Amino acid sequence: MAKATGRQAKGPQPITDNTRVIGVEAGKLPPQAVDIEEAVLGAIMLEKDAIYDVIEILKSDCFYKESHAKIYQAIVDLSVREEPIDLLTVTQELRRKGILEETGGPFYITQLTTRVMSSVHAEYHARLIYQKYIQRELIRVSTHIQERAFDESVDVEDLLNSSEQAMFEITQGSIRKDIQPINLLLKDALESIHAASKREDSLSGVPSGYTKLDRITAGWQPTDLIIVAARPSMGKTAFVLSMARNMAVEHSCGVALFSLEMSAQQLVKRMIVSETELDSDKIRTGKLEPYEWEQLDAKIGRLVEAPVFIDDTPALSVFEFRTKCRRLVQQHSIRVAVIDYLQLMTWTGDTRGNREQEVSNISRSLKAIAKELNIPVIALSQLNRGVEGRTGIQNKRPQLADLRESGAIEQDADIVAFIHRPEYYGFTEDEEGNSLEGIAEIIIAKHRNGALDNVRLTFKKHFAKFVEPETLSLSFDLPQILPSKMNDDAMAAADVEFAHASFPTRGMNDAPVPF
Repeated sequence: MAKATGRQAKGPQPITDNTRVIGVEAGKLPPQAVDIEEAVLGAIMLEKDAIYDVIEILKSDCFYKESHAKIYQAIVDLSVREEPIDLLTVTQELRRKGILEETGGPFYITQLTTRVMSSVHAEYHARLIYQKYIQRELIRVSTHIQERAFDESVDVEDLLNSSEQAMFEITQGSIRKDIQPINLLLKDALESIHAASKREDSLSGVPSGYTKLDRITAGWQPTDLIIVAARPSMGKTAFVLSMARNMAVEHSCGVALFSLEMSAQQLVKRMIVSETELDSDKIRTGKLEPYEWEQLDAKIGRLVEAPVFIDDTPALSVFEFRTKCRRLVQQHSIRVAVIDYLQLMTWTGDTRGNREQEVSNISRSLKAIAKELNIPVIALSQLNRGVEGRTGIQNKRPQLADLRESGAIEQDADIVAFIHRPEYYGFTEDEEGNSLEGIAEIIIAKHRNGALDNVRLTFKKHFAKFVEPETLSLSFDLPQILPSKMNDDAMAAADVEFAHASFPTRGMNDAPVPF
């Protein structure tokens, strides 16, 4: 387990009577199954193939008795060297290591083989041992947390971080999936193919609402980690908010938005601006004309019933994200989780000040969470400044090497998509003289299970939204359009309430209610 950060308090006195060292409350013994441990060790030494039923479940730390842990480790070492495993070879291995007598001697090793008649139940017994180990780990961690909580010198933030990390490591270690035969997997795959064939849109995942993008990805697929990367102010938040609106409003898919940069109120106001196409300054100040109030009332209704859940916890840790996502999947059946953005998340483990290693751990954990919860996880990411130093309209297009802080992001992601707007760099025309104003490209630079391609969208900067080019003619004509300040620091600081109505955001545990 990872060492807790902050000052350490003295823990309870451990039990050391030939057992695994563990802190316990006075008068209580930790969960244990010593007789089953003896049966498993005996079964492994009786039948040579029994080790293969056990080794994927148990490690030496799972054994309660210290002597059993050392015997099991000797068996594992023999297996790694592909040497025979029986009473004689295990005894010889323990003698070679100089620990034969402290594990009970030859007589005790012989006695282990008399505890069981065969290895038929070895796997089941191994799982029982593992369950006891998890219980002891929970007791150990909770006891340590309790002791540190009573220590007034311990910083509360350090205590929370170390506690989260310890619990996260236990849960990560307990997630084990059995090997599945291909006939069952084929059955599930064929059912999925048949289900997709019956859909008119041929989507098997969560639709983004953009036709060409969905055609390339077949929708955002469950278990996928999708990275959406761009330089600051390129429109990352606007893009995922536009997708979240499409998913929730057009397709009734539950969406969880984790905003580490903007407040929930700011996100909701941006969604209102995007949905109503009213000027953002007027939305912030509430200075709307009568016809604009009517437009607001007429268009806001679609967002009221949208299954969107927003969490704006700053410096969100991976452990918190996993816990909240699991609850949202169970309680509200969300089908996609969005993080804005990855580099603002925190890792509570020990990375010794190495930010690149910290980001690597975060991206690896996000992929594991996507697989565990069977939902796509979309994480926004920053790009480094390398793209700024390149010249020419084509050279400004981002590349995988531009991903900031960690190459592990590229490795862990199933899809990496870049947002590129030539207009951002001052290019208003391409080489053929075609206008680039309002043009945005979604560049699929990595696609583990599909093709690479570019998707052209239109960025309506006054409303901070992305739409498909053919929808431009449907835009609402305003008497006057003022420049948007959605990305200004001034807006982030402002929190002006609506003069006409109030739209509270949903909480993480609330059912869909009006904003």
